[in-house]
Amino acid sequence: MKGRRVAITGLGAVTALGNNQEDLFASLLQGKSGISKIKGFDTTDFSVKIGAEAVNFDPKDFIPGKEIPRMDRYCQFAYASAMMAFTDARIELTSTDKEKFGVIIGSGIGGTMTFENEVKLLNEKGPSRVSPFFIPKLIGNMGAAHTAIALGAKGYTSDPVTACASGTNAVGDAYRRIKYGDEDFMLAGGAEAAVCPISVAGFAVMRALSRRNDEPEKASRPFDKDRDGFVVGEGAGILFLEEWDHAVNRGARIYAEIVGYGVTCDAFHITLPDPLAEQQTKCMQKAILEAGIEKEQVDYINSHGTSTGPNDATETKAIKNLFDSHAYNISIHSTKSMIGHLLGAAGGVEAVVTSLTLFTGKIHPTINLDTPDPDCDLNYTPLTAIQRQLHYGISNSFGFGGHNFCILLKKAT
Repeated sequence: MKGRRVAITGLGAVTALGNNQEDLFASLLQGKSGISKIKGFDTTDFSVKIGAEAVNFDPKDFIPGKEIPRMDRYCQFAYASAMMAFTDARIELTSTDKEKFGVIIGSGIGGTMTFENEVKLLNEKGPSRVSPFFIPKLIGNMGAAHTAIALGAKGYTSDPVTACASGTNAVGDAYRRIKYGDEDFMLAGGAEAAVCPISVAGFAVMRALSRRNDEPEKASRPFDKDRDGFVVGEGAGILFLEEWDHAVNRGARIYAEIVGYGVTCDAFHITLPDPLAEQQTKCMQKAILEAGIEKEQVDYINSHGTSTGPNDATETKAIKNLFDSHAYNISIHSTKSMIGHLLGAAGGVEAVVTSLTLFTGKIHPTINLDTPDPDCDLNYTPLTAIQRQLHYGISNSFGFGGHNFCILLKKAT
């Protein structure tokens, strides 16, 4: 079954670089880092003291006051970004439309801050002091649920949990729902709020995080020889998707078209990627096959690019495995170099960035790529943004457990 075409007509984002997609993209093009010393909690006893916090986010700017106490911070990010994307799409949906309007918002961890705070209350003041909102604030599906309730979206609504690939998982699943006629409209992406003591401590003892505490803005350095780990970030990225002909007929602004989706599993290790990169290679290959294009038509990749040793080298290997000599003609970059790794939200934000990159032809830099790793020898758009005529772009996300997801976008024509 060939299926229907799927357009991206709305975008929304909350990150350390701003509370909308315009500010985010402008800052990325300028090579501005959103990473700094953590302000949300006391890091005195922590080996890692840096993160990419959405410090200027105020839920009151986006959410009805009575709803705010019912939402964990990750859910607030999800709701705010989804409302932005819906507004950006400039669409009015009838009650009939809403029967085929769904929401898929992934989160790798969900209500981490709520869990941490309520366990502290339990231990210090007893079980009767635990909030009655604890469970609905904790569970990861509430970003999608609150959004669906607010907008009356009665179609397929869910929360994929595939670690750092959750956001891309959500966008890919939403694309397929529209492609095969199950829904006509979808909000999809990812949200996470894990810049909190338990998460930072957990990733730090795994030695997954950068300890460049004295130079926060230089800490995230994907593909650089001196990278020493990722920087944890927070926020959300959400896209509004709709059936292509509907978008065209209403005169919608179309940022890009989703044309392919690839999913594989390394089946190798709970945290490390398979160094042979076979399944990461096949993941991208599947997206290209679904799109029905030649691999040489791909000219841009928004990489997973975490700034960890194993990931960056493995992703580079996967790209070279698939594209052969054409790999050196592809413009690649890492959004995480400036906003850190948003875990389950990463793929959502990076799908927003990929859409804007194809829409404008402007490719933001990978900052801090001062000393290229010999094992990472592709064109990662170091240090300075470029302008290029683009046709097809891939957004990669690879999560703990070996979960590999990628989406393939086409410049709208």
